[in-house]
Amino acid sequence: MVIGLKLMEIANKPKHTLTNLDLSIQISLNGLSFCVLHKPTNTITFLKHIDTDKKVTPFKILDLLKHAFVSETMLQNTFNNVTVVHVNELSTFVPKELFNEELLADYLKFNAKILKSDYITFDTLSNNNSVNVYVPFVNINNYLYERFGEFSYKHVSTVLVEKLLEAPTEKQPKLYIHVSKFHYEIVIIENGQLILYNTFEYNTQEDFIYYILFIIEQLNLNPESVETILLGNIVKDDNYYNILYKYIRHVSFGSKQHLYSFKTQPDLDYSDFTLIHSL
Repeated sequence: MVIGLKLMEIANKPKHTLTNLDLSIQISLNGLSFCVLHKPTNTITFLKHIDTDKKVTPFKILDLLKHAFVSETMLQNTFNNVTVVHVNELSTFVPKELFNEELLADYLKFNAKILKSDYITFDTLSNNNSVNVYVPFVNINNYLYERFGEFSYKHVSTVLVEKLLEAPTEKQPKLYIHVSKFHYEIVIIENGQLILYNTFEYNTQEDFIYYILFIIEQLNLNPESVETILLGNIVKDDNYYNILYKYIRHVSFGSKQHLYSFKTQPDLDYSDFTLIHSL
């Protein structure tokens, strides 16, 4: 979605001079991530993560964001395009044929705690017949609009599901686990269709494996045969990988699904998946 006056209720800003740089910012209550793409060379020139020790408030995240723009020289450039990815549990997918823009709160209230004052918006998925209804961090959007003027934003689940649906169609279900600090998203795709999306918080190995096994059981999947693909902040032989492999037999890591080069090559092909694919 491109942010506009309906949400911001502030005056138009003059457009910045166009540059060859695009900026993507991923916002969660556990921290921030930044990615800068130099478009003529298709090179990612800047990747930066700012993590918190615990889940904090949107006001604290805004303070961290403001400080990043002051302290990081790369973020002081002007940008051709700015994209913001909101990461939270306040989202739900609705089949397009059932979607009514007047009922946004009704879709969310059954599986998320929302307030009457929450601003609710939606993304339309380009390759799935569905709409993603969610609550963005409005204080973040307001600040970025003041700083950049017009920019685009979307929910992390929109980026994740759209990209995973681009994979070649297979009849057998695939279980994707996109791991971040303190939470992960699960996506199950079968025969080119989205079967399930959900997100869960975790603090221990037991938390981590519990929700995965619960979903496998509820969908009657076989842990001995279901193909499970890991993305994000997880590496082979760490505690979370080991407990997953204890209960699920076919576990692999995702590969990059983009053609970008890197000024500094990241350690893992499958890290920063949603941040990079939001560009």
